[in-house]
Amino acid sequence: METPLLIETADRVRTLTLNRPEVRNALNMDLMNLLTAELCNADADEAVDVIVLTGTDPAFCAGLDLKGLSSFARIPTDPGGTTPERSKPERKPGAPTNPWLALRAMTKPVIGAVNGAAVTGGFELTLGCDFLIASDKAAFADTHARVKVMPDGGLTGLLPQSIGLRRAKEMSLTGNFVDAEEALRLGLVNRVVPHDQLMETTLKLAAKIIKNDQAAVRNLKRIYDEGSRMTLAECFAMEHREHVAWGFPG
Repeated sequence: METPLLIETADRVRTLTLNRPEVRNALNMDLMNLLTAELCNADADEAVDVIVLTGTDPAFCAGLDLKGLSSFARIPTDPGGTTPERSKPERKPGAPTNPWLALRAMTKPVIGAVNGAAVTGGFELTLGCDFLIASDKAAFADTHARVKVMPDGGLTGLLPQSIGLRRAKEMSLTGNFVDAEEALRLGLVNRVVPHDQLMETTLKLAAKIIKNDQAAVRNLKRIYDEGSRMTLAECFAMEHREHVAWGFPG
């Protein structure tokens, strides 16, 4: 049986490929646990400077595999009203417990190479990346309302940051799909490329990041990430502190 997550490292880039194409790379517990662990491993690996997250065609990620996760549902599954215990992998204290938290904890840049549909939980994975390169076959949708589930991957905070509150509400309340060109117009993705050029384009961008000073890259990423949760005045103050901390006059 093929692994649900392909892992490749070359030229200081770790590529993680969701690999359940028969279910459009939907996330079951095995894949979620693997992805969480491998994101953390890549962030800790001194031989890695950039992480690329993508999927095996034809989709990026269809979200949670609701059928595969049915045994972990909170609703009773037998007449006695008992709920099955969820198995939990061993983790270091304080380590992220799911891939969405792992993405938000990353200290190294993560580029999403969106090769096809990214839906609901899969859409939230793209929002957790630092920036996105989309194939012309990519599409995005938030279908939480259609499947009667509330988001827990950061969508209601990250999506408005990407495209604005009103457009975010439209996507979530309608469940409508946004194609690659519309995603580019909205500012959801950085660029759209022909499908067969997706990985080449993404790896070229990764190489440009790697040529820079990595301490500066990671510090800039941290400042952007932390600043996104601050007021503008707080962000300016933090930026000034970092400027001084790097040896420049205050």
